[in-house]
Amino acid sequence: MYEHRGQPPIPFRVFLRRLARHGGIAAALLAASLLIGMIGYHLLEKLPWIDAFLNSTMLLGGMGPVDPPKTFSGKLFAGSYALYAGLIFIVAASLLGAPVFHRILHRFHWEEEERKRRGAKTDQGKAARRTTKSE
Repeated sequence: MYEHRGQPPIPFRVFLRRLARHGGIAAALLAASLLIGMIGYHLLEKLPWIDAFLNSTMLLGGMGPVDPPKTFSGKLFAGSYALYAGLIFIVAASLLGAPVFHRILHRFHWEEEERKRRGAKTDQGKAARRTTKSE
């Protein structure tokens, strides 16, 4: 999926496509998680769809529920969904950050490798000139 350390960094347009692809995956994951939360709150807590949406988005955003659960099954669902939402928040942030961090690190390593290669070629050229002069 990502280029190897020895390969040059990808062009900026390709990087933007990669970032958009990761963003699409994160958005799909968040949309599916939102749907799961809305269905759970609607069925188990008998919340209207708009309130189920509000509770689910607040948990996915890391803020906490608006309506405290009242039923036993609703409390179990809310607790489980809160843990799940916290993990999804971390996964979505990682999906968006991974291409950016990879590009930064890859450019740093690529420039370092290029300097080493240029230095090795210069050293080889100097050695060849020395050999020619001594003969």
